[in-house]
Amino acid sequence: MDALQVRQALRDGSLVFATAAIAPSSNWPRAYQRIGGIDFVFIDSEHTPLDRGTLSWMCQAFSAMGIPPVVRIPSPDPFEACKVLDGGASGFIAPYLETVDQIRQLIGVARYRPLKGARLRNALHDPNTLEPKLRSYLEQRNASTIFIANIESVPAIENLDDMLSIPGVDAVLIGPHDLSCSLGIPEEYEHPRFAEAAKTIFGKARARGCGAGLHWWQGVGSEANWIESGANLIMHSTDITLVVQHLQREIAELRSRFAAPQERPSSGTSESV
Repeated sequence: MDALQVRQALRDGSLVFATAAIAPSSNWPRAYQRIGGIDFVFIDSEHTPLDRGTLSWMCQAFSAMGIPPVVRIPSPDPFEACKVLDGGASGFIAPYLETVDQIRQLIGVARYRPLKGARLRNALHDPNTLEPKLRSYLEQRNASTIFIANIESVPAIENLDDMLSIPGVDAVLIGPHDLSCSLGIPEEYEHPRFAEAAKTIFGKARARGCGAGLHWWQGVGSEANWIESGANLIMHSTDITLVVQHLQREIAELRSRFAAPQERPSSGTSESV
């Protein structure tokens, strides 16, 4: 899928598959292309030390392979969103959003870039303030920009209906670690309160015509459960996690199969001196 198709699929409830890619080797984009079935890659600049130049190179490389790159920016700052789009990203994920004002500012980037300042504020308040020619230009220029909102806290859940009442968000993505901490049950991902919170977020997003998902790394069985609970954005693991899990599993298998036998006591008698 291209970026415009990803936006449409997220909104209409089709399953969208993605994975996090943070290793900047030039071999990775081609490898992802060979895998097939990945609709976009999620590049995280919030929790990883990727500089702006490296991010741009990764975005350009993935785009050249026909895989839309979506970058999580380090903070919910519209200027950070503009920077990754300028660097070649097909879209952005904004972390830890909790308010309508944060959503509105980021919609200003996703749907009205490059407008800024008073001109942008007026357009966000009333799009009819835009001249027809300018409005058409902005719609065409930003039609393929993917905007995903990280929902990671109890206040975000409480405000989610109002946050999604503003058109322009393509999907919400749960950050499971932060959400579990906000719920007071750190890393208890099997807890009923966590499952209920996730289901509530999925339901609110889908009711607004937005995609919904959770960044997960604990196996396809759990992901199938999230799909049954209403998710349609499947953000599966990350390159580093997948490599570590695969190596651990195969090395453990080989060690168990070819473990050195325990030393046995000698059956012979020692010679007298």
